[in-house]
Amino acid sequence: MSAAANLVDFAGKVKSLPPEIRLALQKTRSEFLTVGIYSLTINCLMLAPSIYMLQVYDRVMVSQSELTLLVSTLILVALLVLVGLIELLRSRLLVRAGIKLDQSLSPVLFSAALEAQRHKSQNNPAQVFSDLTQIRQFLTGNGIFAFFDAPWFFIYLGVLFLLHPMLGWLGIGCAVMLICIAWVGHRLSTPANKAVLERSIVLNADQLGKFRNAEVIHAMGMLGNLRMQWWQRYQNQALAQGELESMQHRIAAFSKFFRYTQQSLSLGMGALLVIQGELSPGAMIVGNMLMSRALQPLDLLVSSWRMMAAAQVSLARVITLLNSHPLRASGKFSQTPFGQFELKGLSVKVHGRDAPVLDNINLNLPAGRIIGIIGPSASGKSSLVRAILGLWPQRQGNLLLDSAPIEQWDAKLLGKHIGYLPQDVGLLEGTLAQNIARFGKLDPEKVAAAAKAAGIHHLLLSFPKGYDTPVGEAGHLLSAGQRQRLALARALYDKPAIVILDEPNANLDEIGEQSLLEAIRTLKEENKTVLLISHRKPILEIADVLLVMHAGRITHVGPAQQVMAELQASKVGGLSA
Repeated sequence: MSAAANLVDFAGKVKSLPPEIRLALQKTRSEFLTVGIYSLTINCLMLAPSIYMLQVYDRVMVSQSELTLLVSTLILVALLVLVGLIELLRSRLLVRAGIKLDQSLSPVLFSAALEAQRHKSQNNPAQVFSDLTQIRQFLTGNGIFAFFDAPWFFIYLGVLFLLHPMLGWLGIGCAVMLICIAWVGHRLSTPANKAVLERSIVLNADQLGKFRNAEVIHAMGMLGNLRMQWWQRYQNQALAQGELESMQHRIAAFSKFFRYTQQSLSLGMGALLVIQGELSPGAMIVGNMLMSRALQPLDLLVSSWRMMAAAQVSLARVITLLNSHPLRASGKFSQTPFGQFELKGLSVKVHGRDAPVLDNINLNLPAGRIIGIIGPSASGKSSLVRAILGLWPQRQGNLLLDSAPIEQWDAKLLGKHIGYLPQDVGLLEGTLAQNIARFGKLDPEKVAAAAKAAGIHHLLLSFPKGYDTPVGEAGHLLSAGQRQRLALARALYDKPAIVILDEPNANLDEIGEQSLLEAIRTLKEENKTVLLISHRKPILEIADVLLVMHAGRITHVGPAQQVMAELQASKVGGLSA
């Protein structure tokens, strides 16, 4: 496929864009329409140098009129100044269009990338922002001018035929040659370009993974082996990059050779026609200029084909992401939930695993109760609460919250009424207060109340900047248990109606355990719905209802004391002191 075909294919993709991209492009329609008008004006004005040369060689040189030369030169300079000003305006408009496009799409892609990361549907969702940059650079760079200048090829070609048919046929031959160069270049370099891109993505992911685990690598003496593994991948990527660049240099060298040859052939053809008396010297010079001008859009296609192909690949990835994770419509339920969950035939499957993670779960969880969940490792405990939170894309069956399907609730507003403490704490870049307040509007009283409920208030005040201490800085000062209590404060912020705690005492000491028990007792007094995953008896003794899971199924459910008695009678483990 040639660069021109890439351009057509790229335009074809634009016609089948997701609504989010279509809306973003509509916002920039006025800019691109104005750029088209400017391009039309520029191409019209660029006929002036050809007319000027024709006048100089065929009139001024014959009449020896200095006044005619002066006036013609002044008019040409004025027109070229106008061309320069319009070029400047056109470039500024494209930059403004690029900013508009970025501002319109970035928030949408951010949400879609988070959804993709949550669903584990893509290896590197953050790549979409590099894809957006690639698309924006193409739409606002020199490559886009090929769209606006390409029709002028036929106009310039028509003028060449008017000067002499031989010049027109030479122009067609040169155009075919340029297209062939682009086609050959694309066929030769596309596999190499794809290999470089794939190896670069793998290499970057490998590097980030190693940097995140720098402490473990150093402590366990893994640096030598991992560095050798990284070096092999780096060498593979570097070799592929070198092969691609070498091929591109060869194509560029041949393309440059052809451009120089084309200029000489154009002059030679014109000179031959002048010798035969079929063309004037002025028309010979004008023919050469028009030939270069006619081939300029095609030459631009050849020089920008790589960016065009990269933009095409990037656009395909963006379309795939947005089609897979479109913006969800707001649900009709936005009130504060009571917290009653009903699961009907709930099943969850994971790609690459035959057995379901959750297998046909039917359960009614009453509101305002403390519900304990226990079971051996990989029994489906965390998967159950994640399914209740709507974090599993492969969920089957019905999940009702307060007798309404969970999909009918407004996800953004519902999230404010849910507190969630996962096994992986996941503090975000920002201050301690911002993390507790979930990066919403800071309410110092609510932040302090949540920190006190988690038993971490005095610790946070002991920092030099107090609650305004950056998490990155505090991360070196907080232990694993203290980070878990900070995440507990985030889960308890603003007294949510539903609180889900997944192994909240995994890293807690005795003081932290007591703070957690007090927080759960407070939630019980306030009739909050709490789902609690733990294996320690003291914290489970507070529970009203106890679930026991095994291999993705619920084996026991009922009042906590009754279920614990059944487990002890049947000698089923899973509880610790």
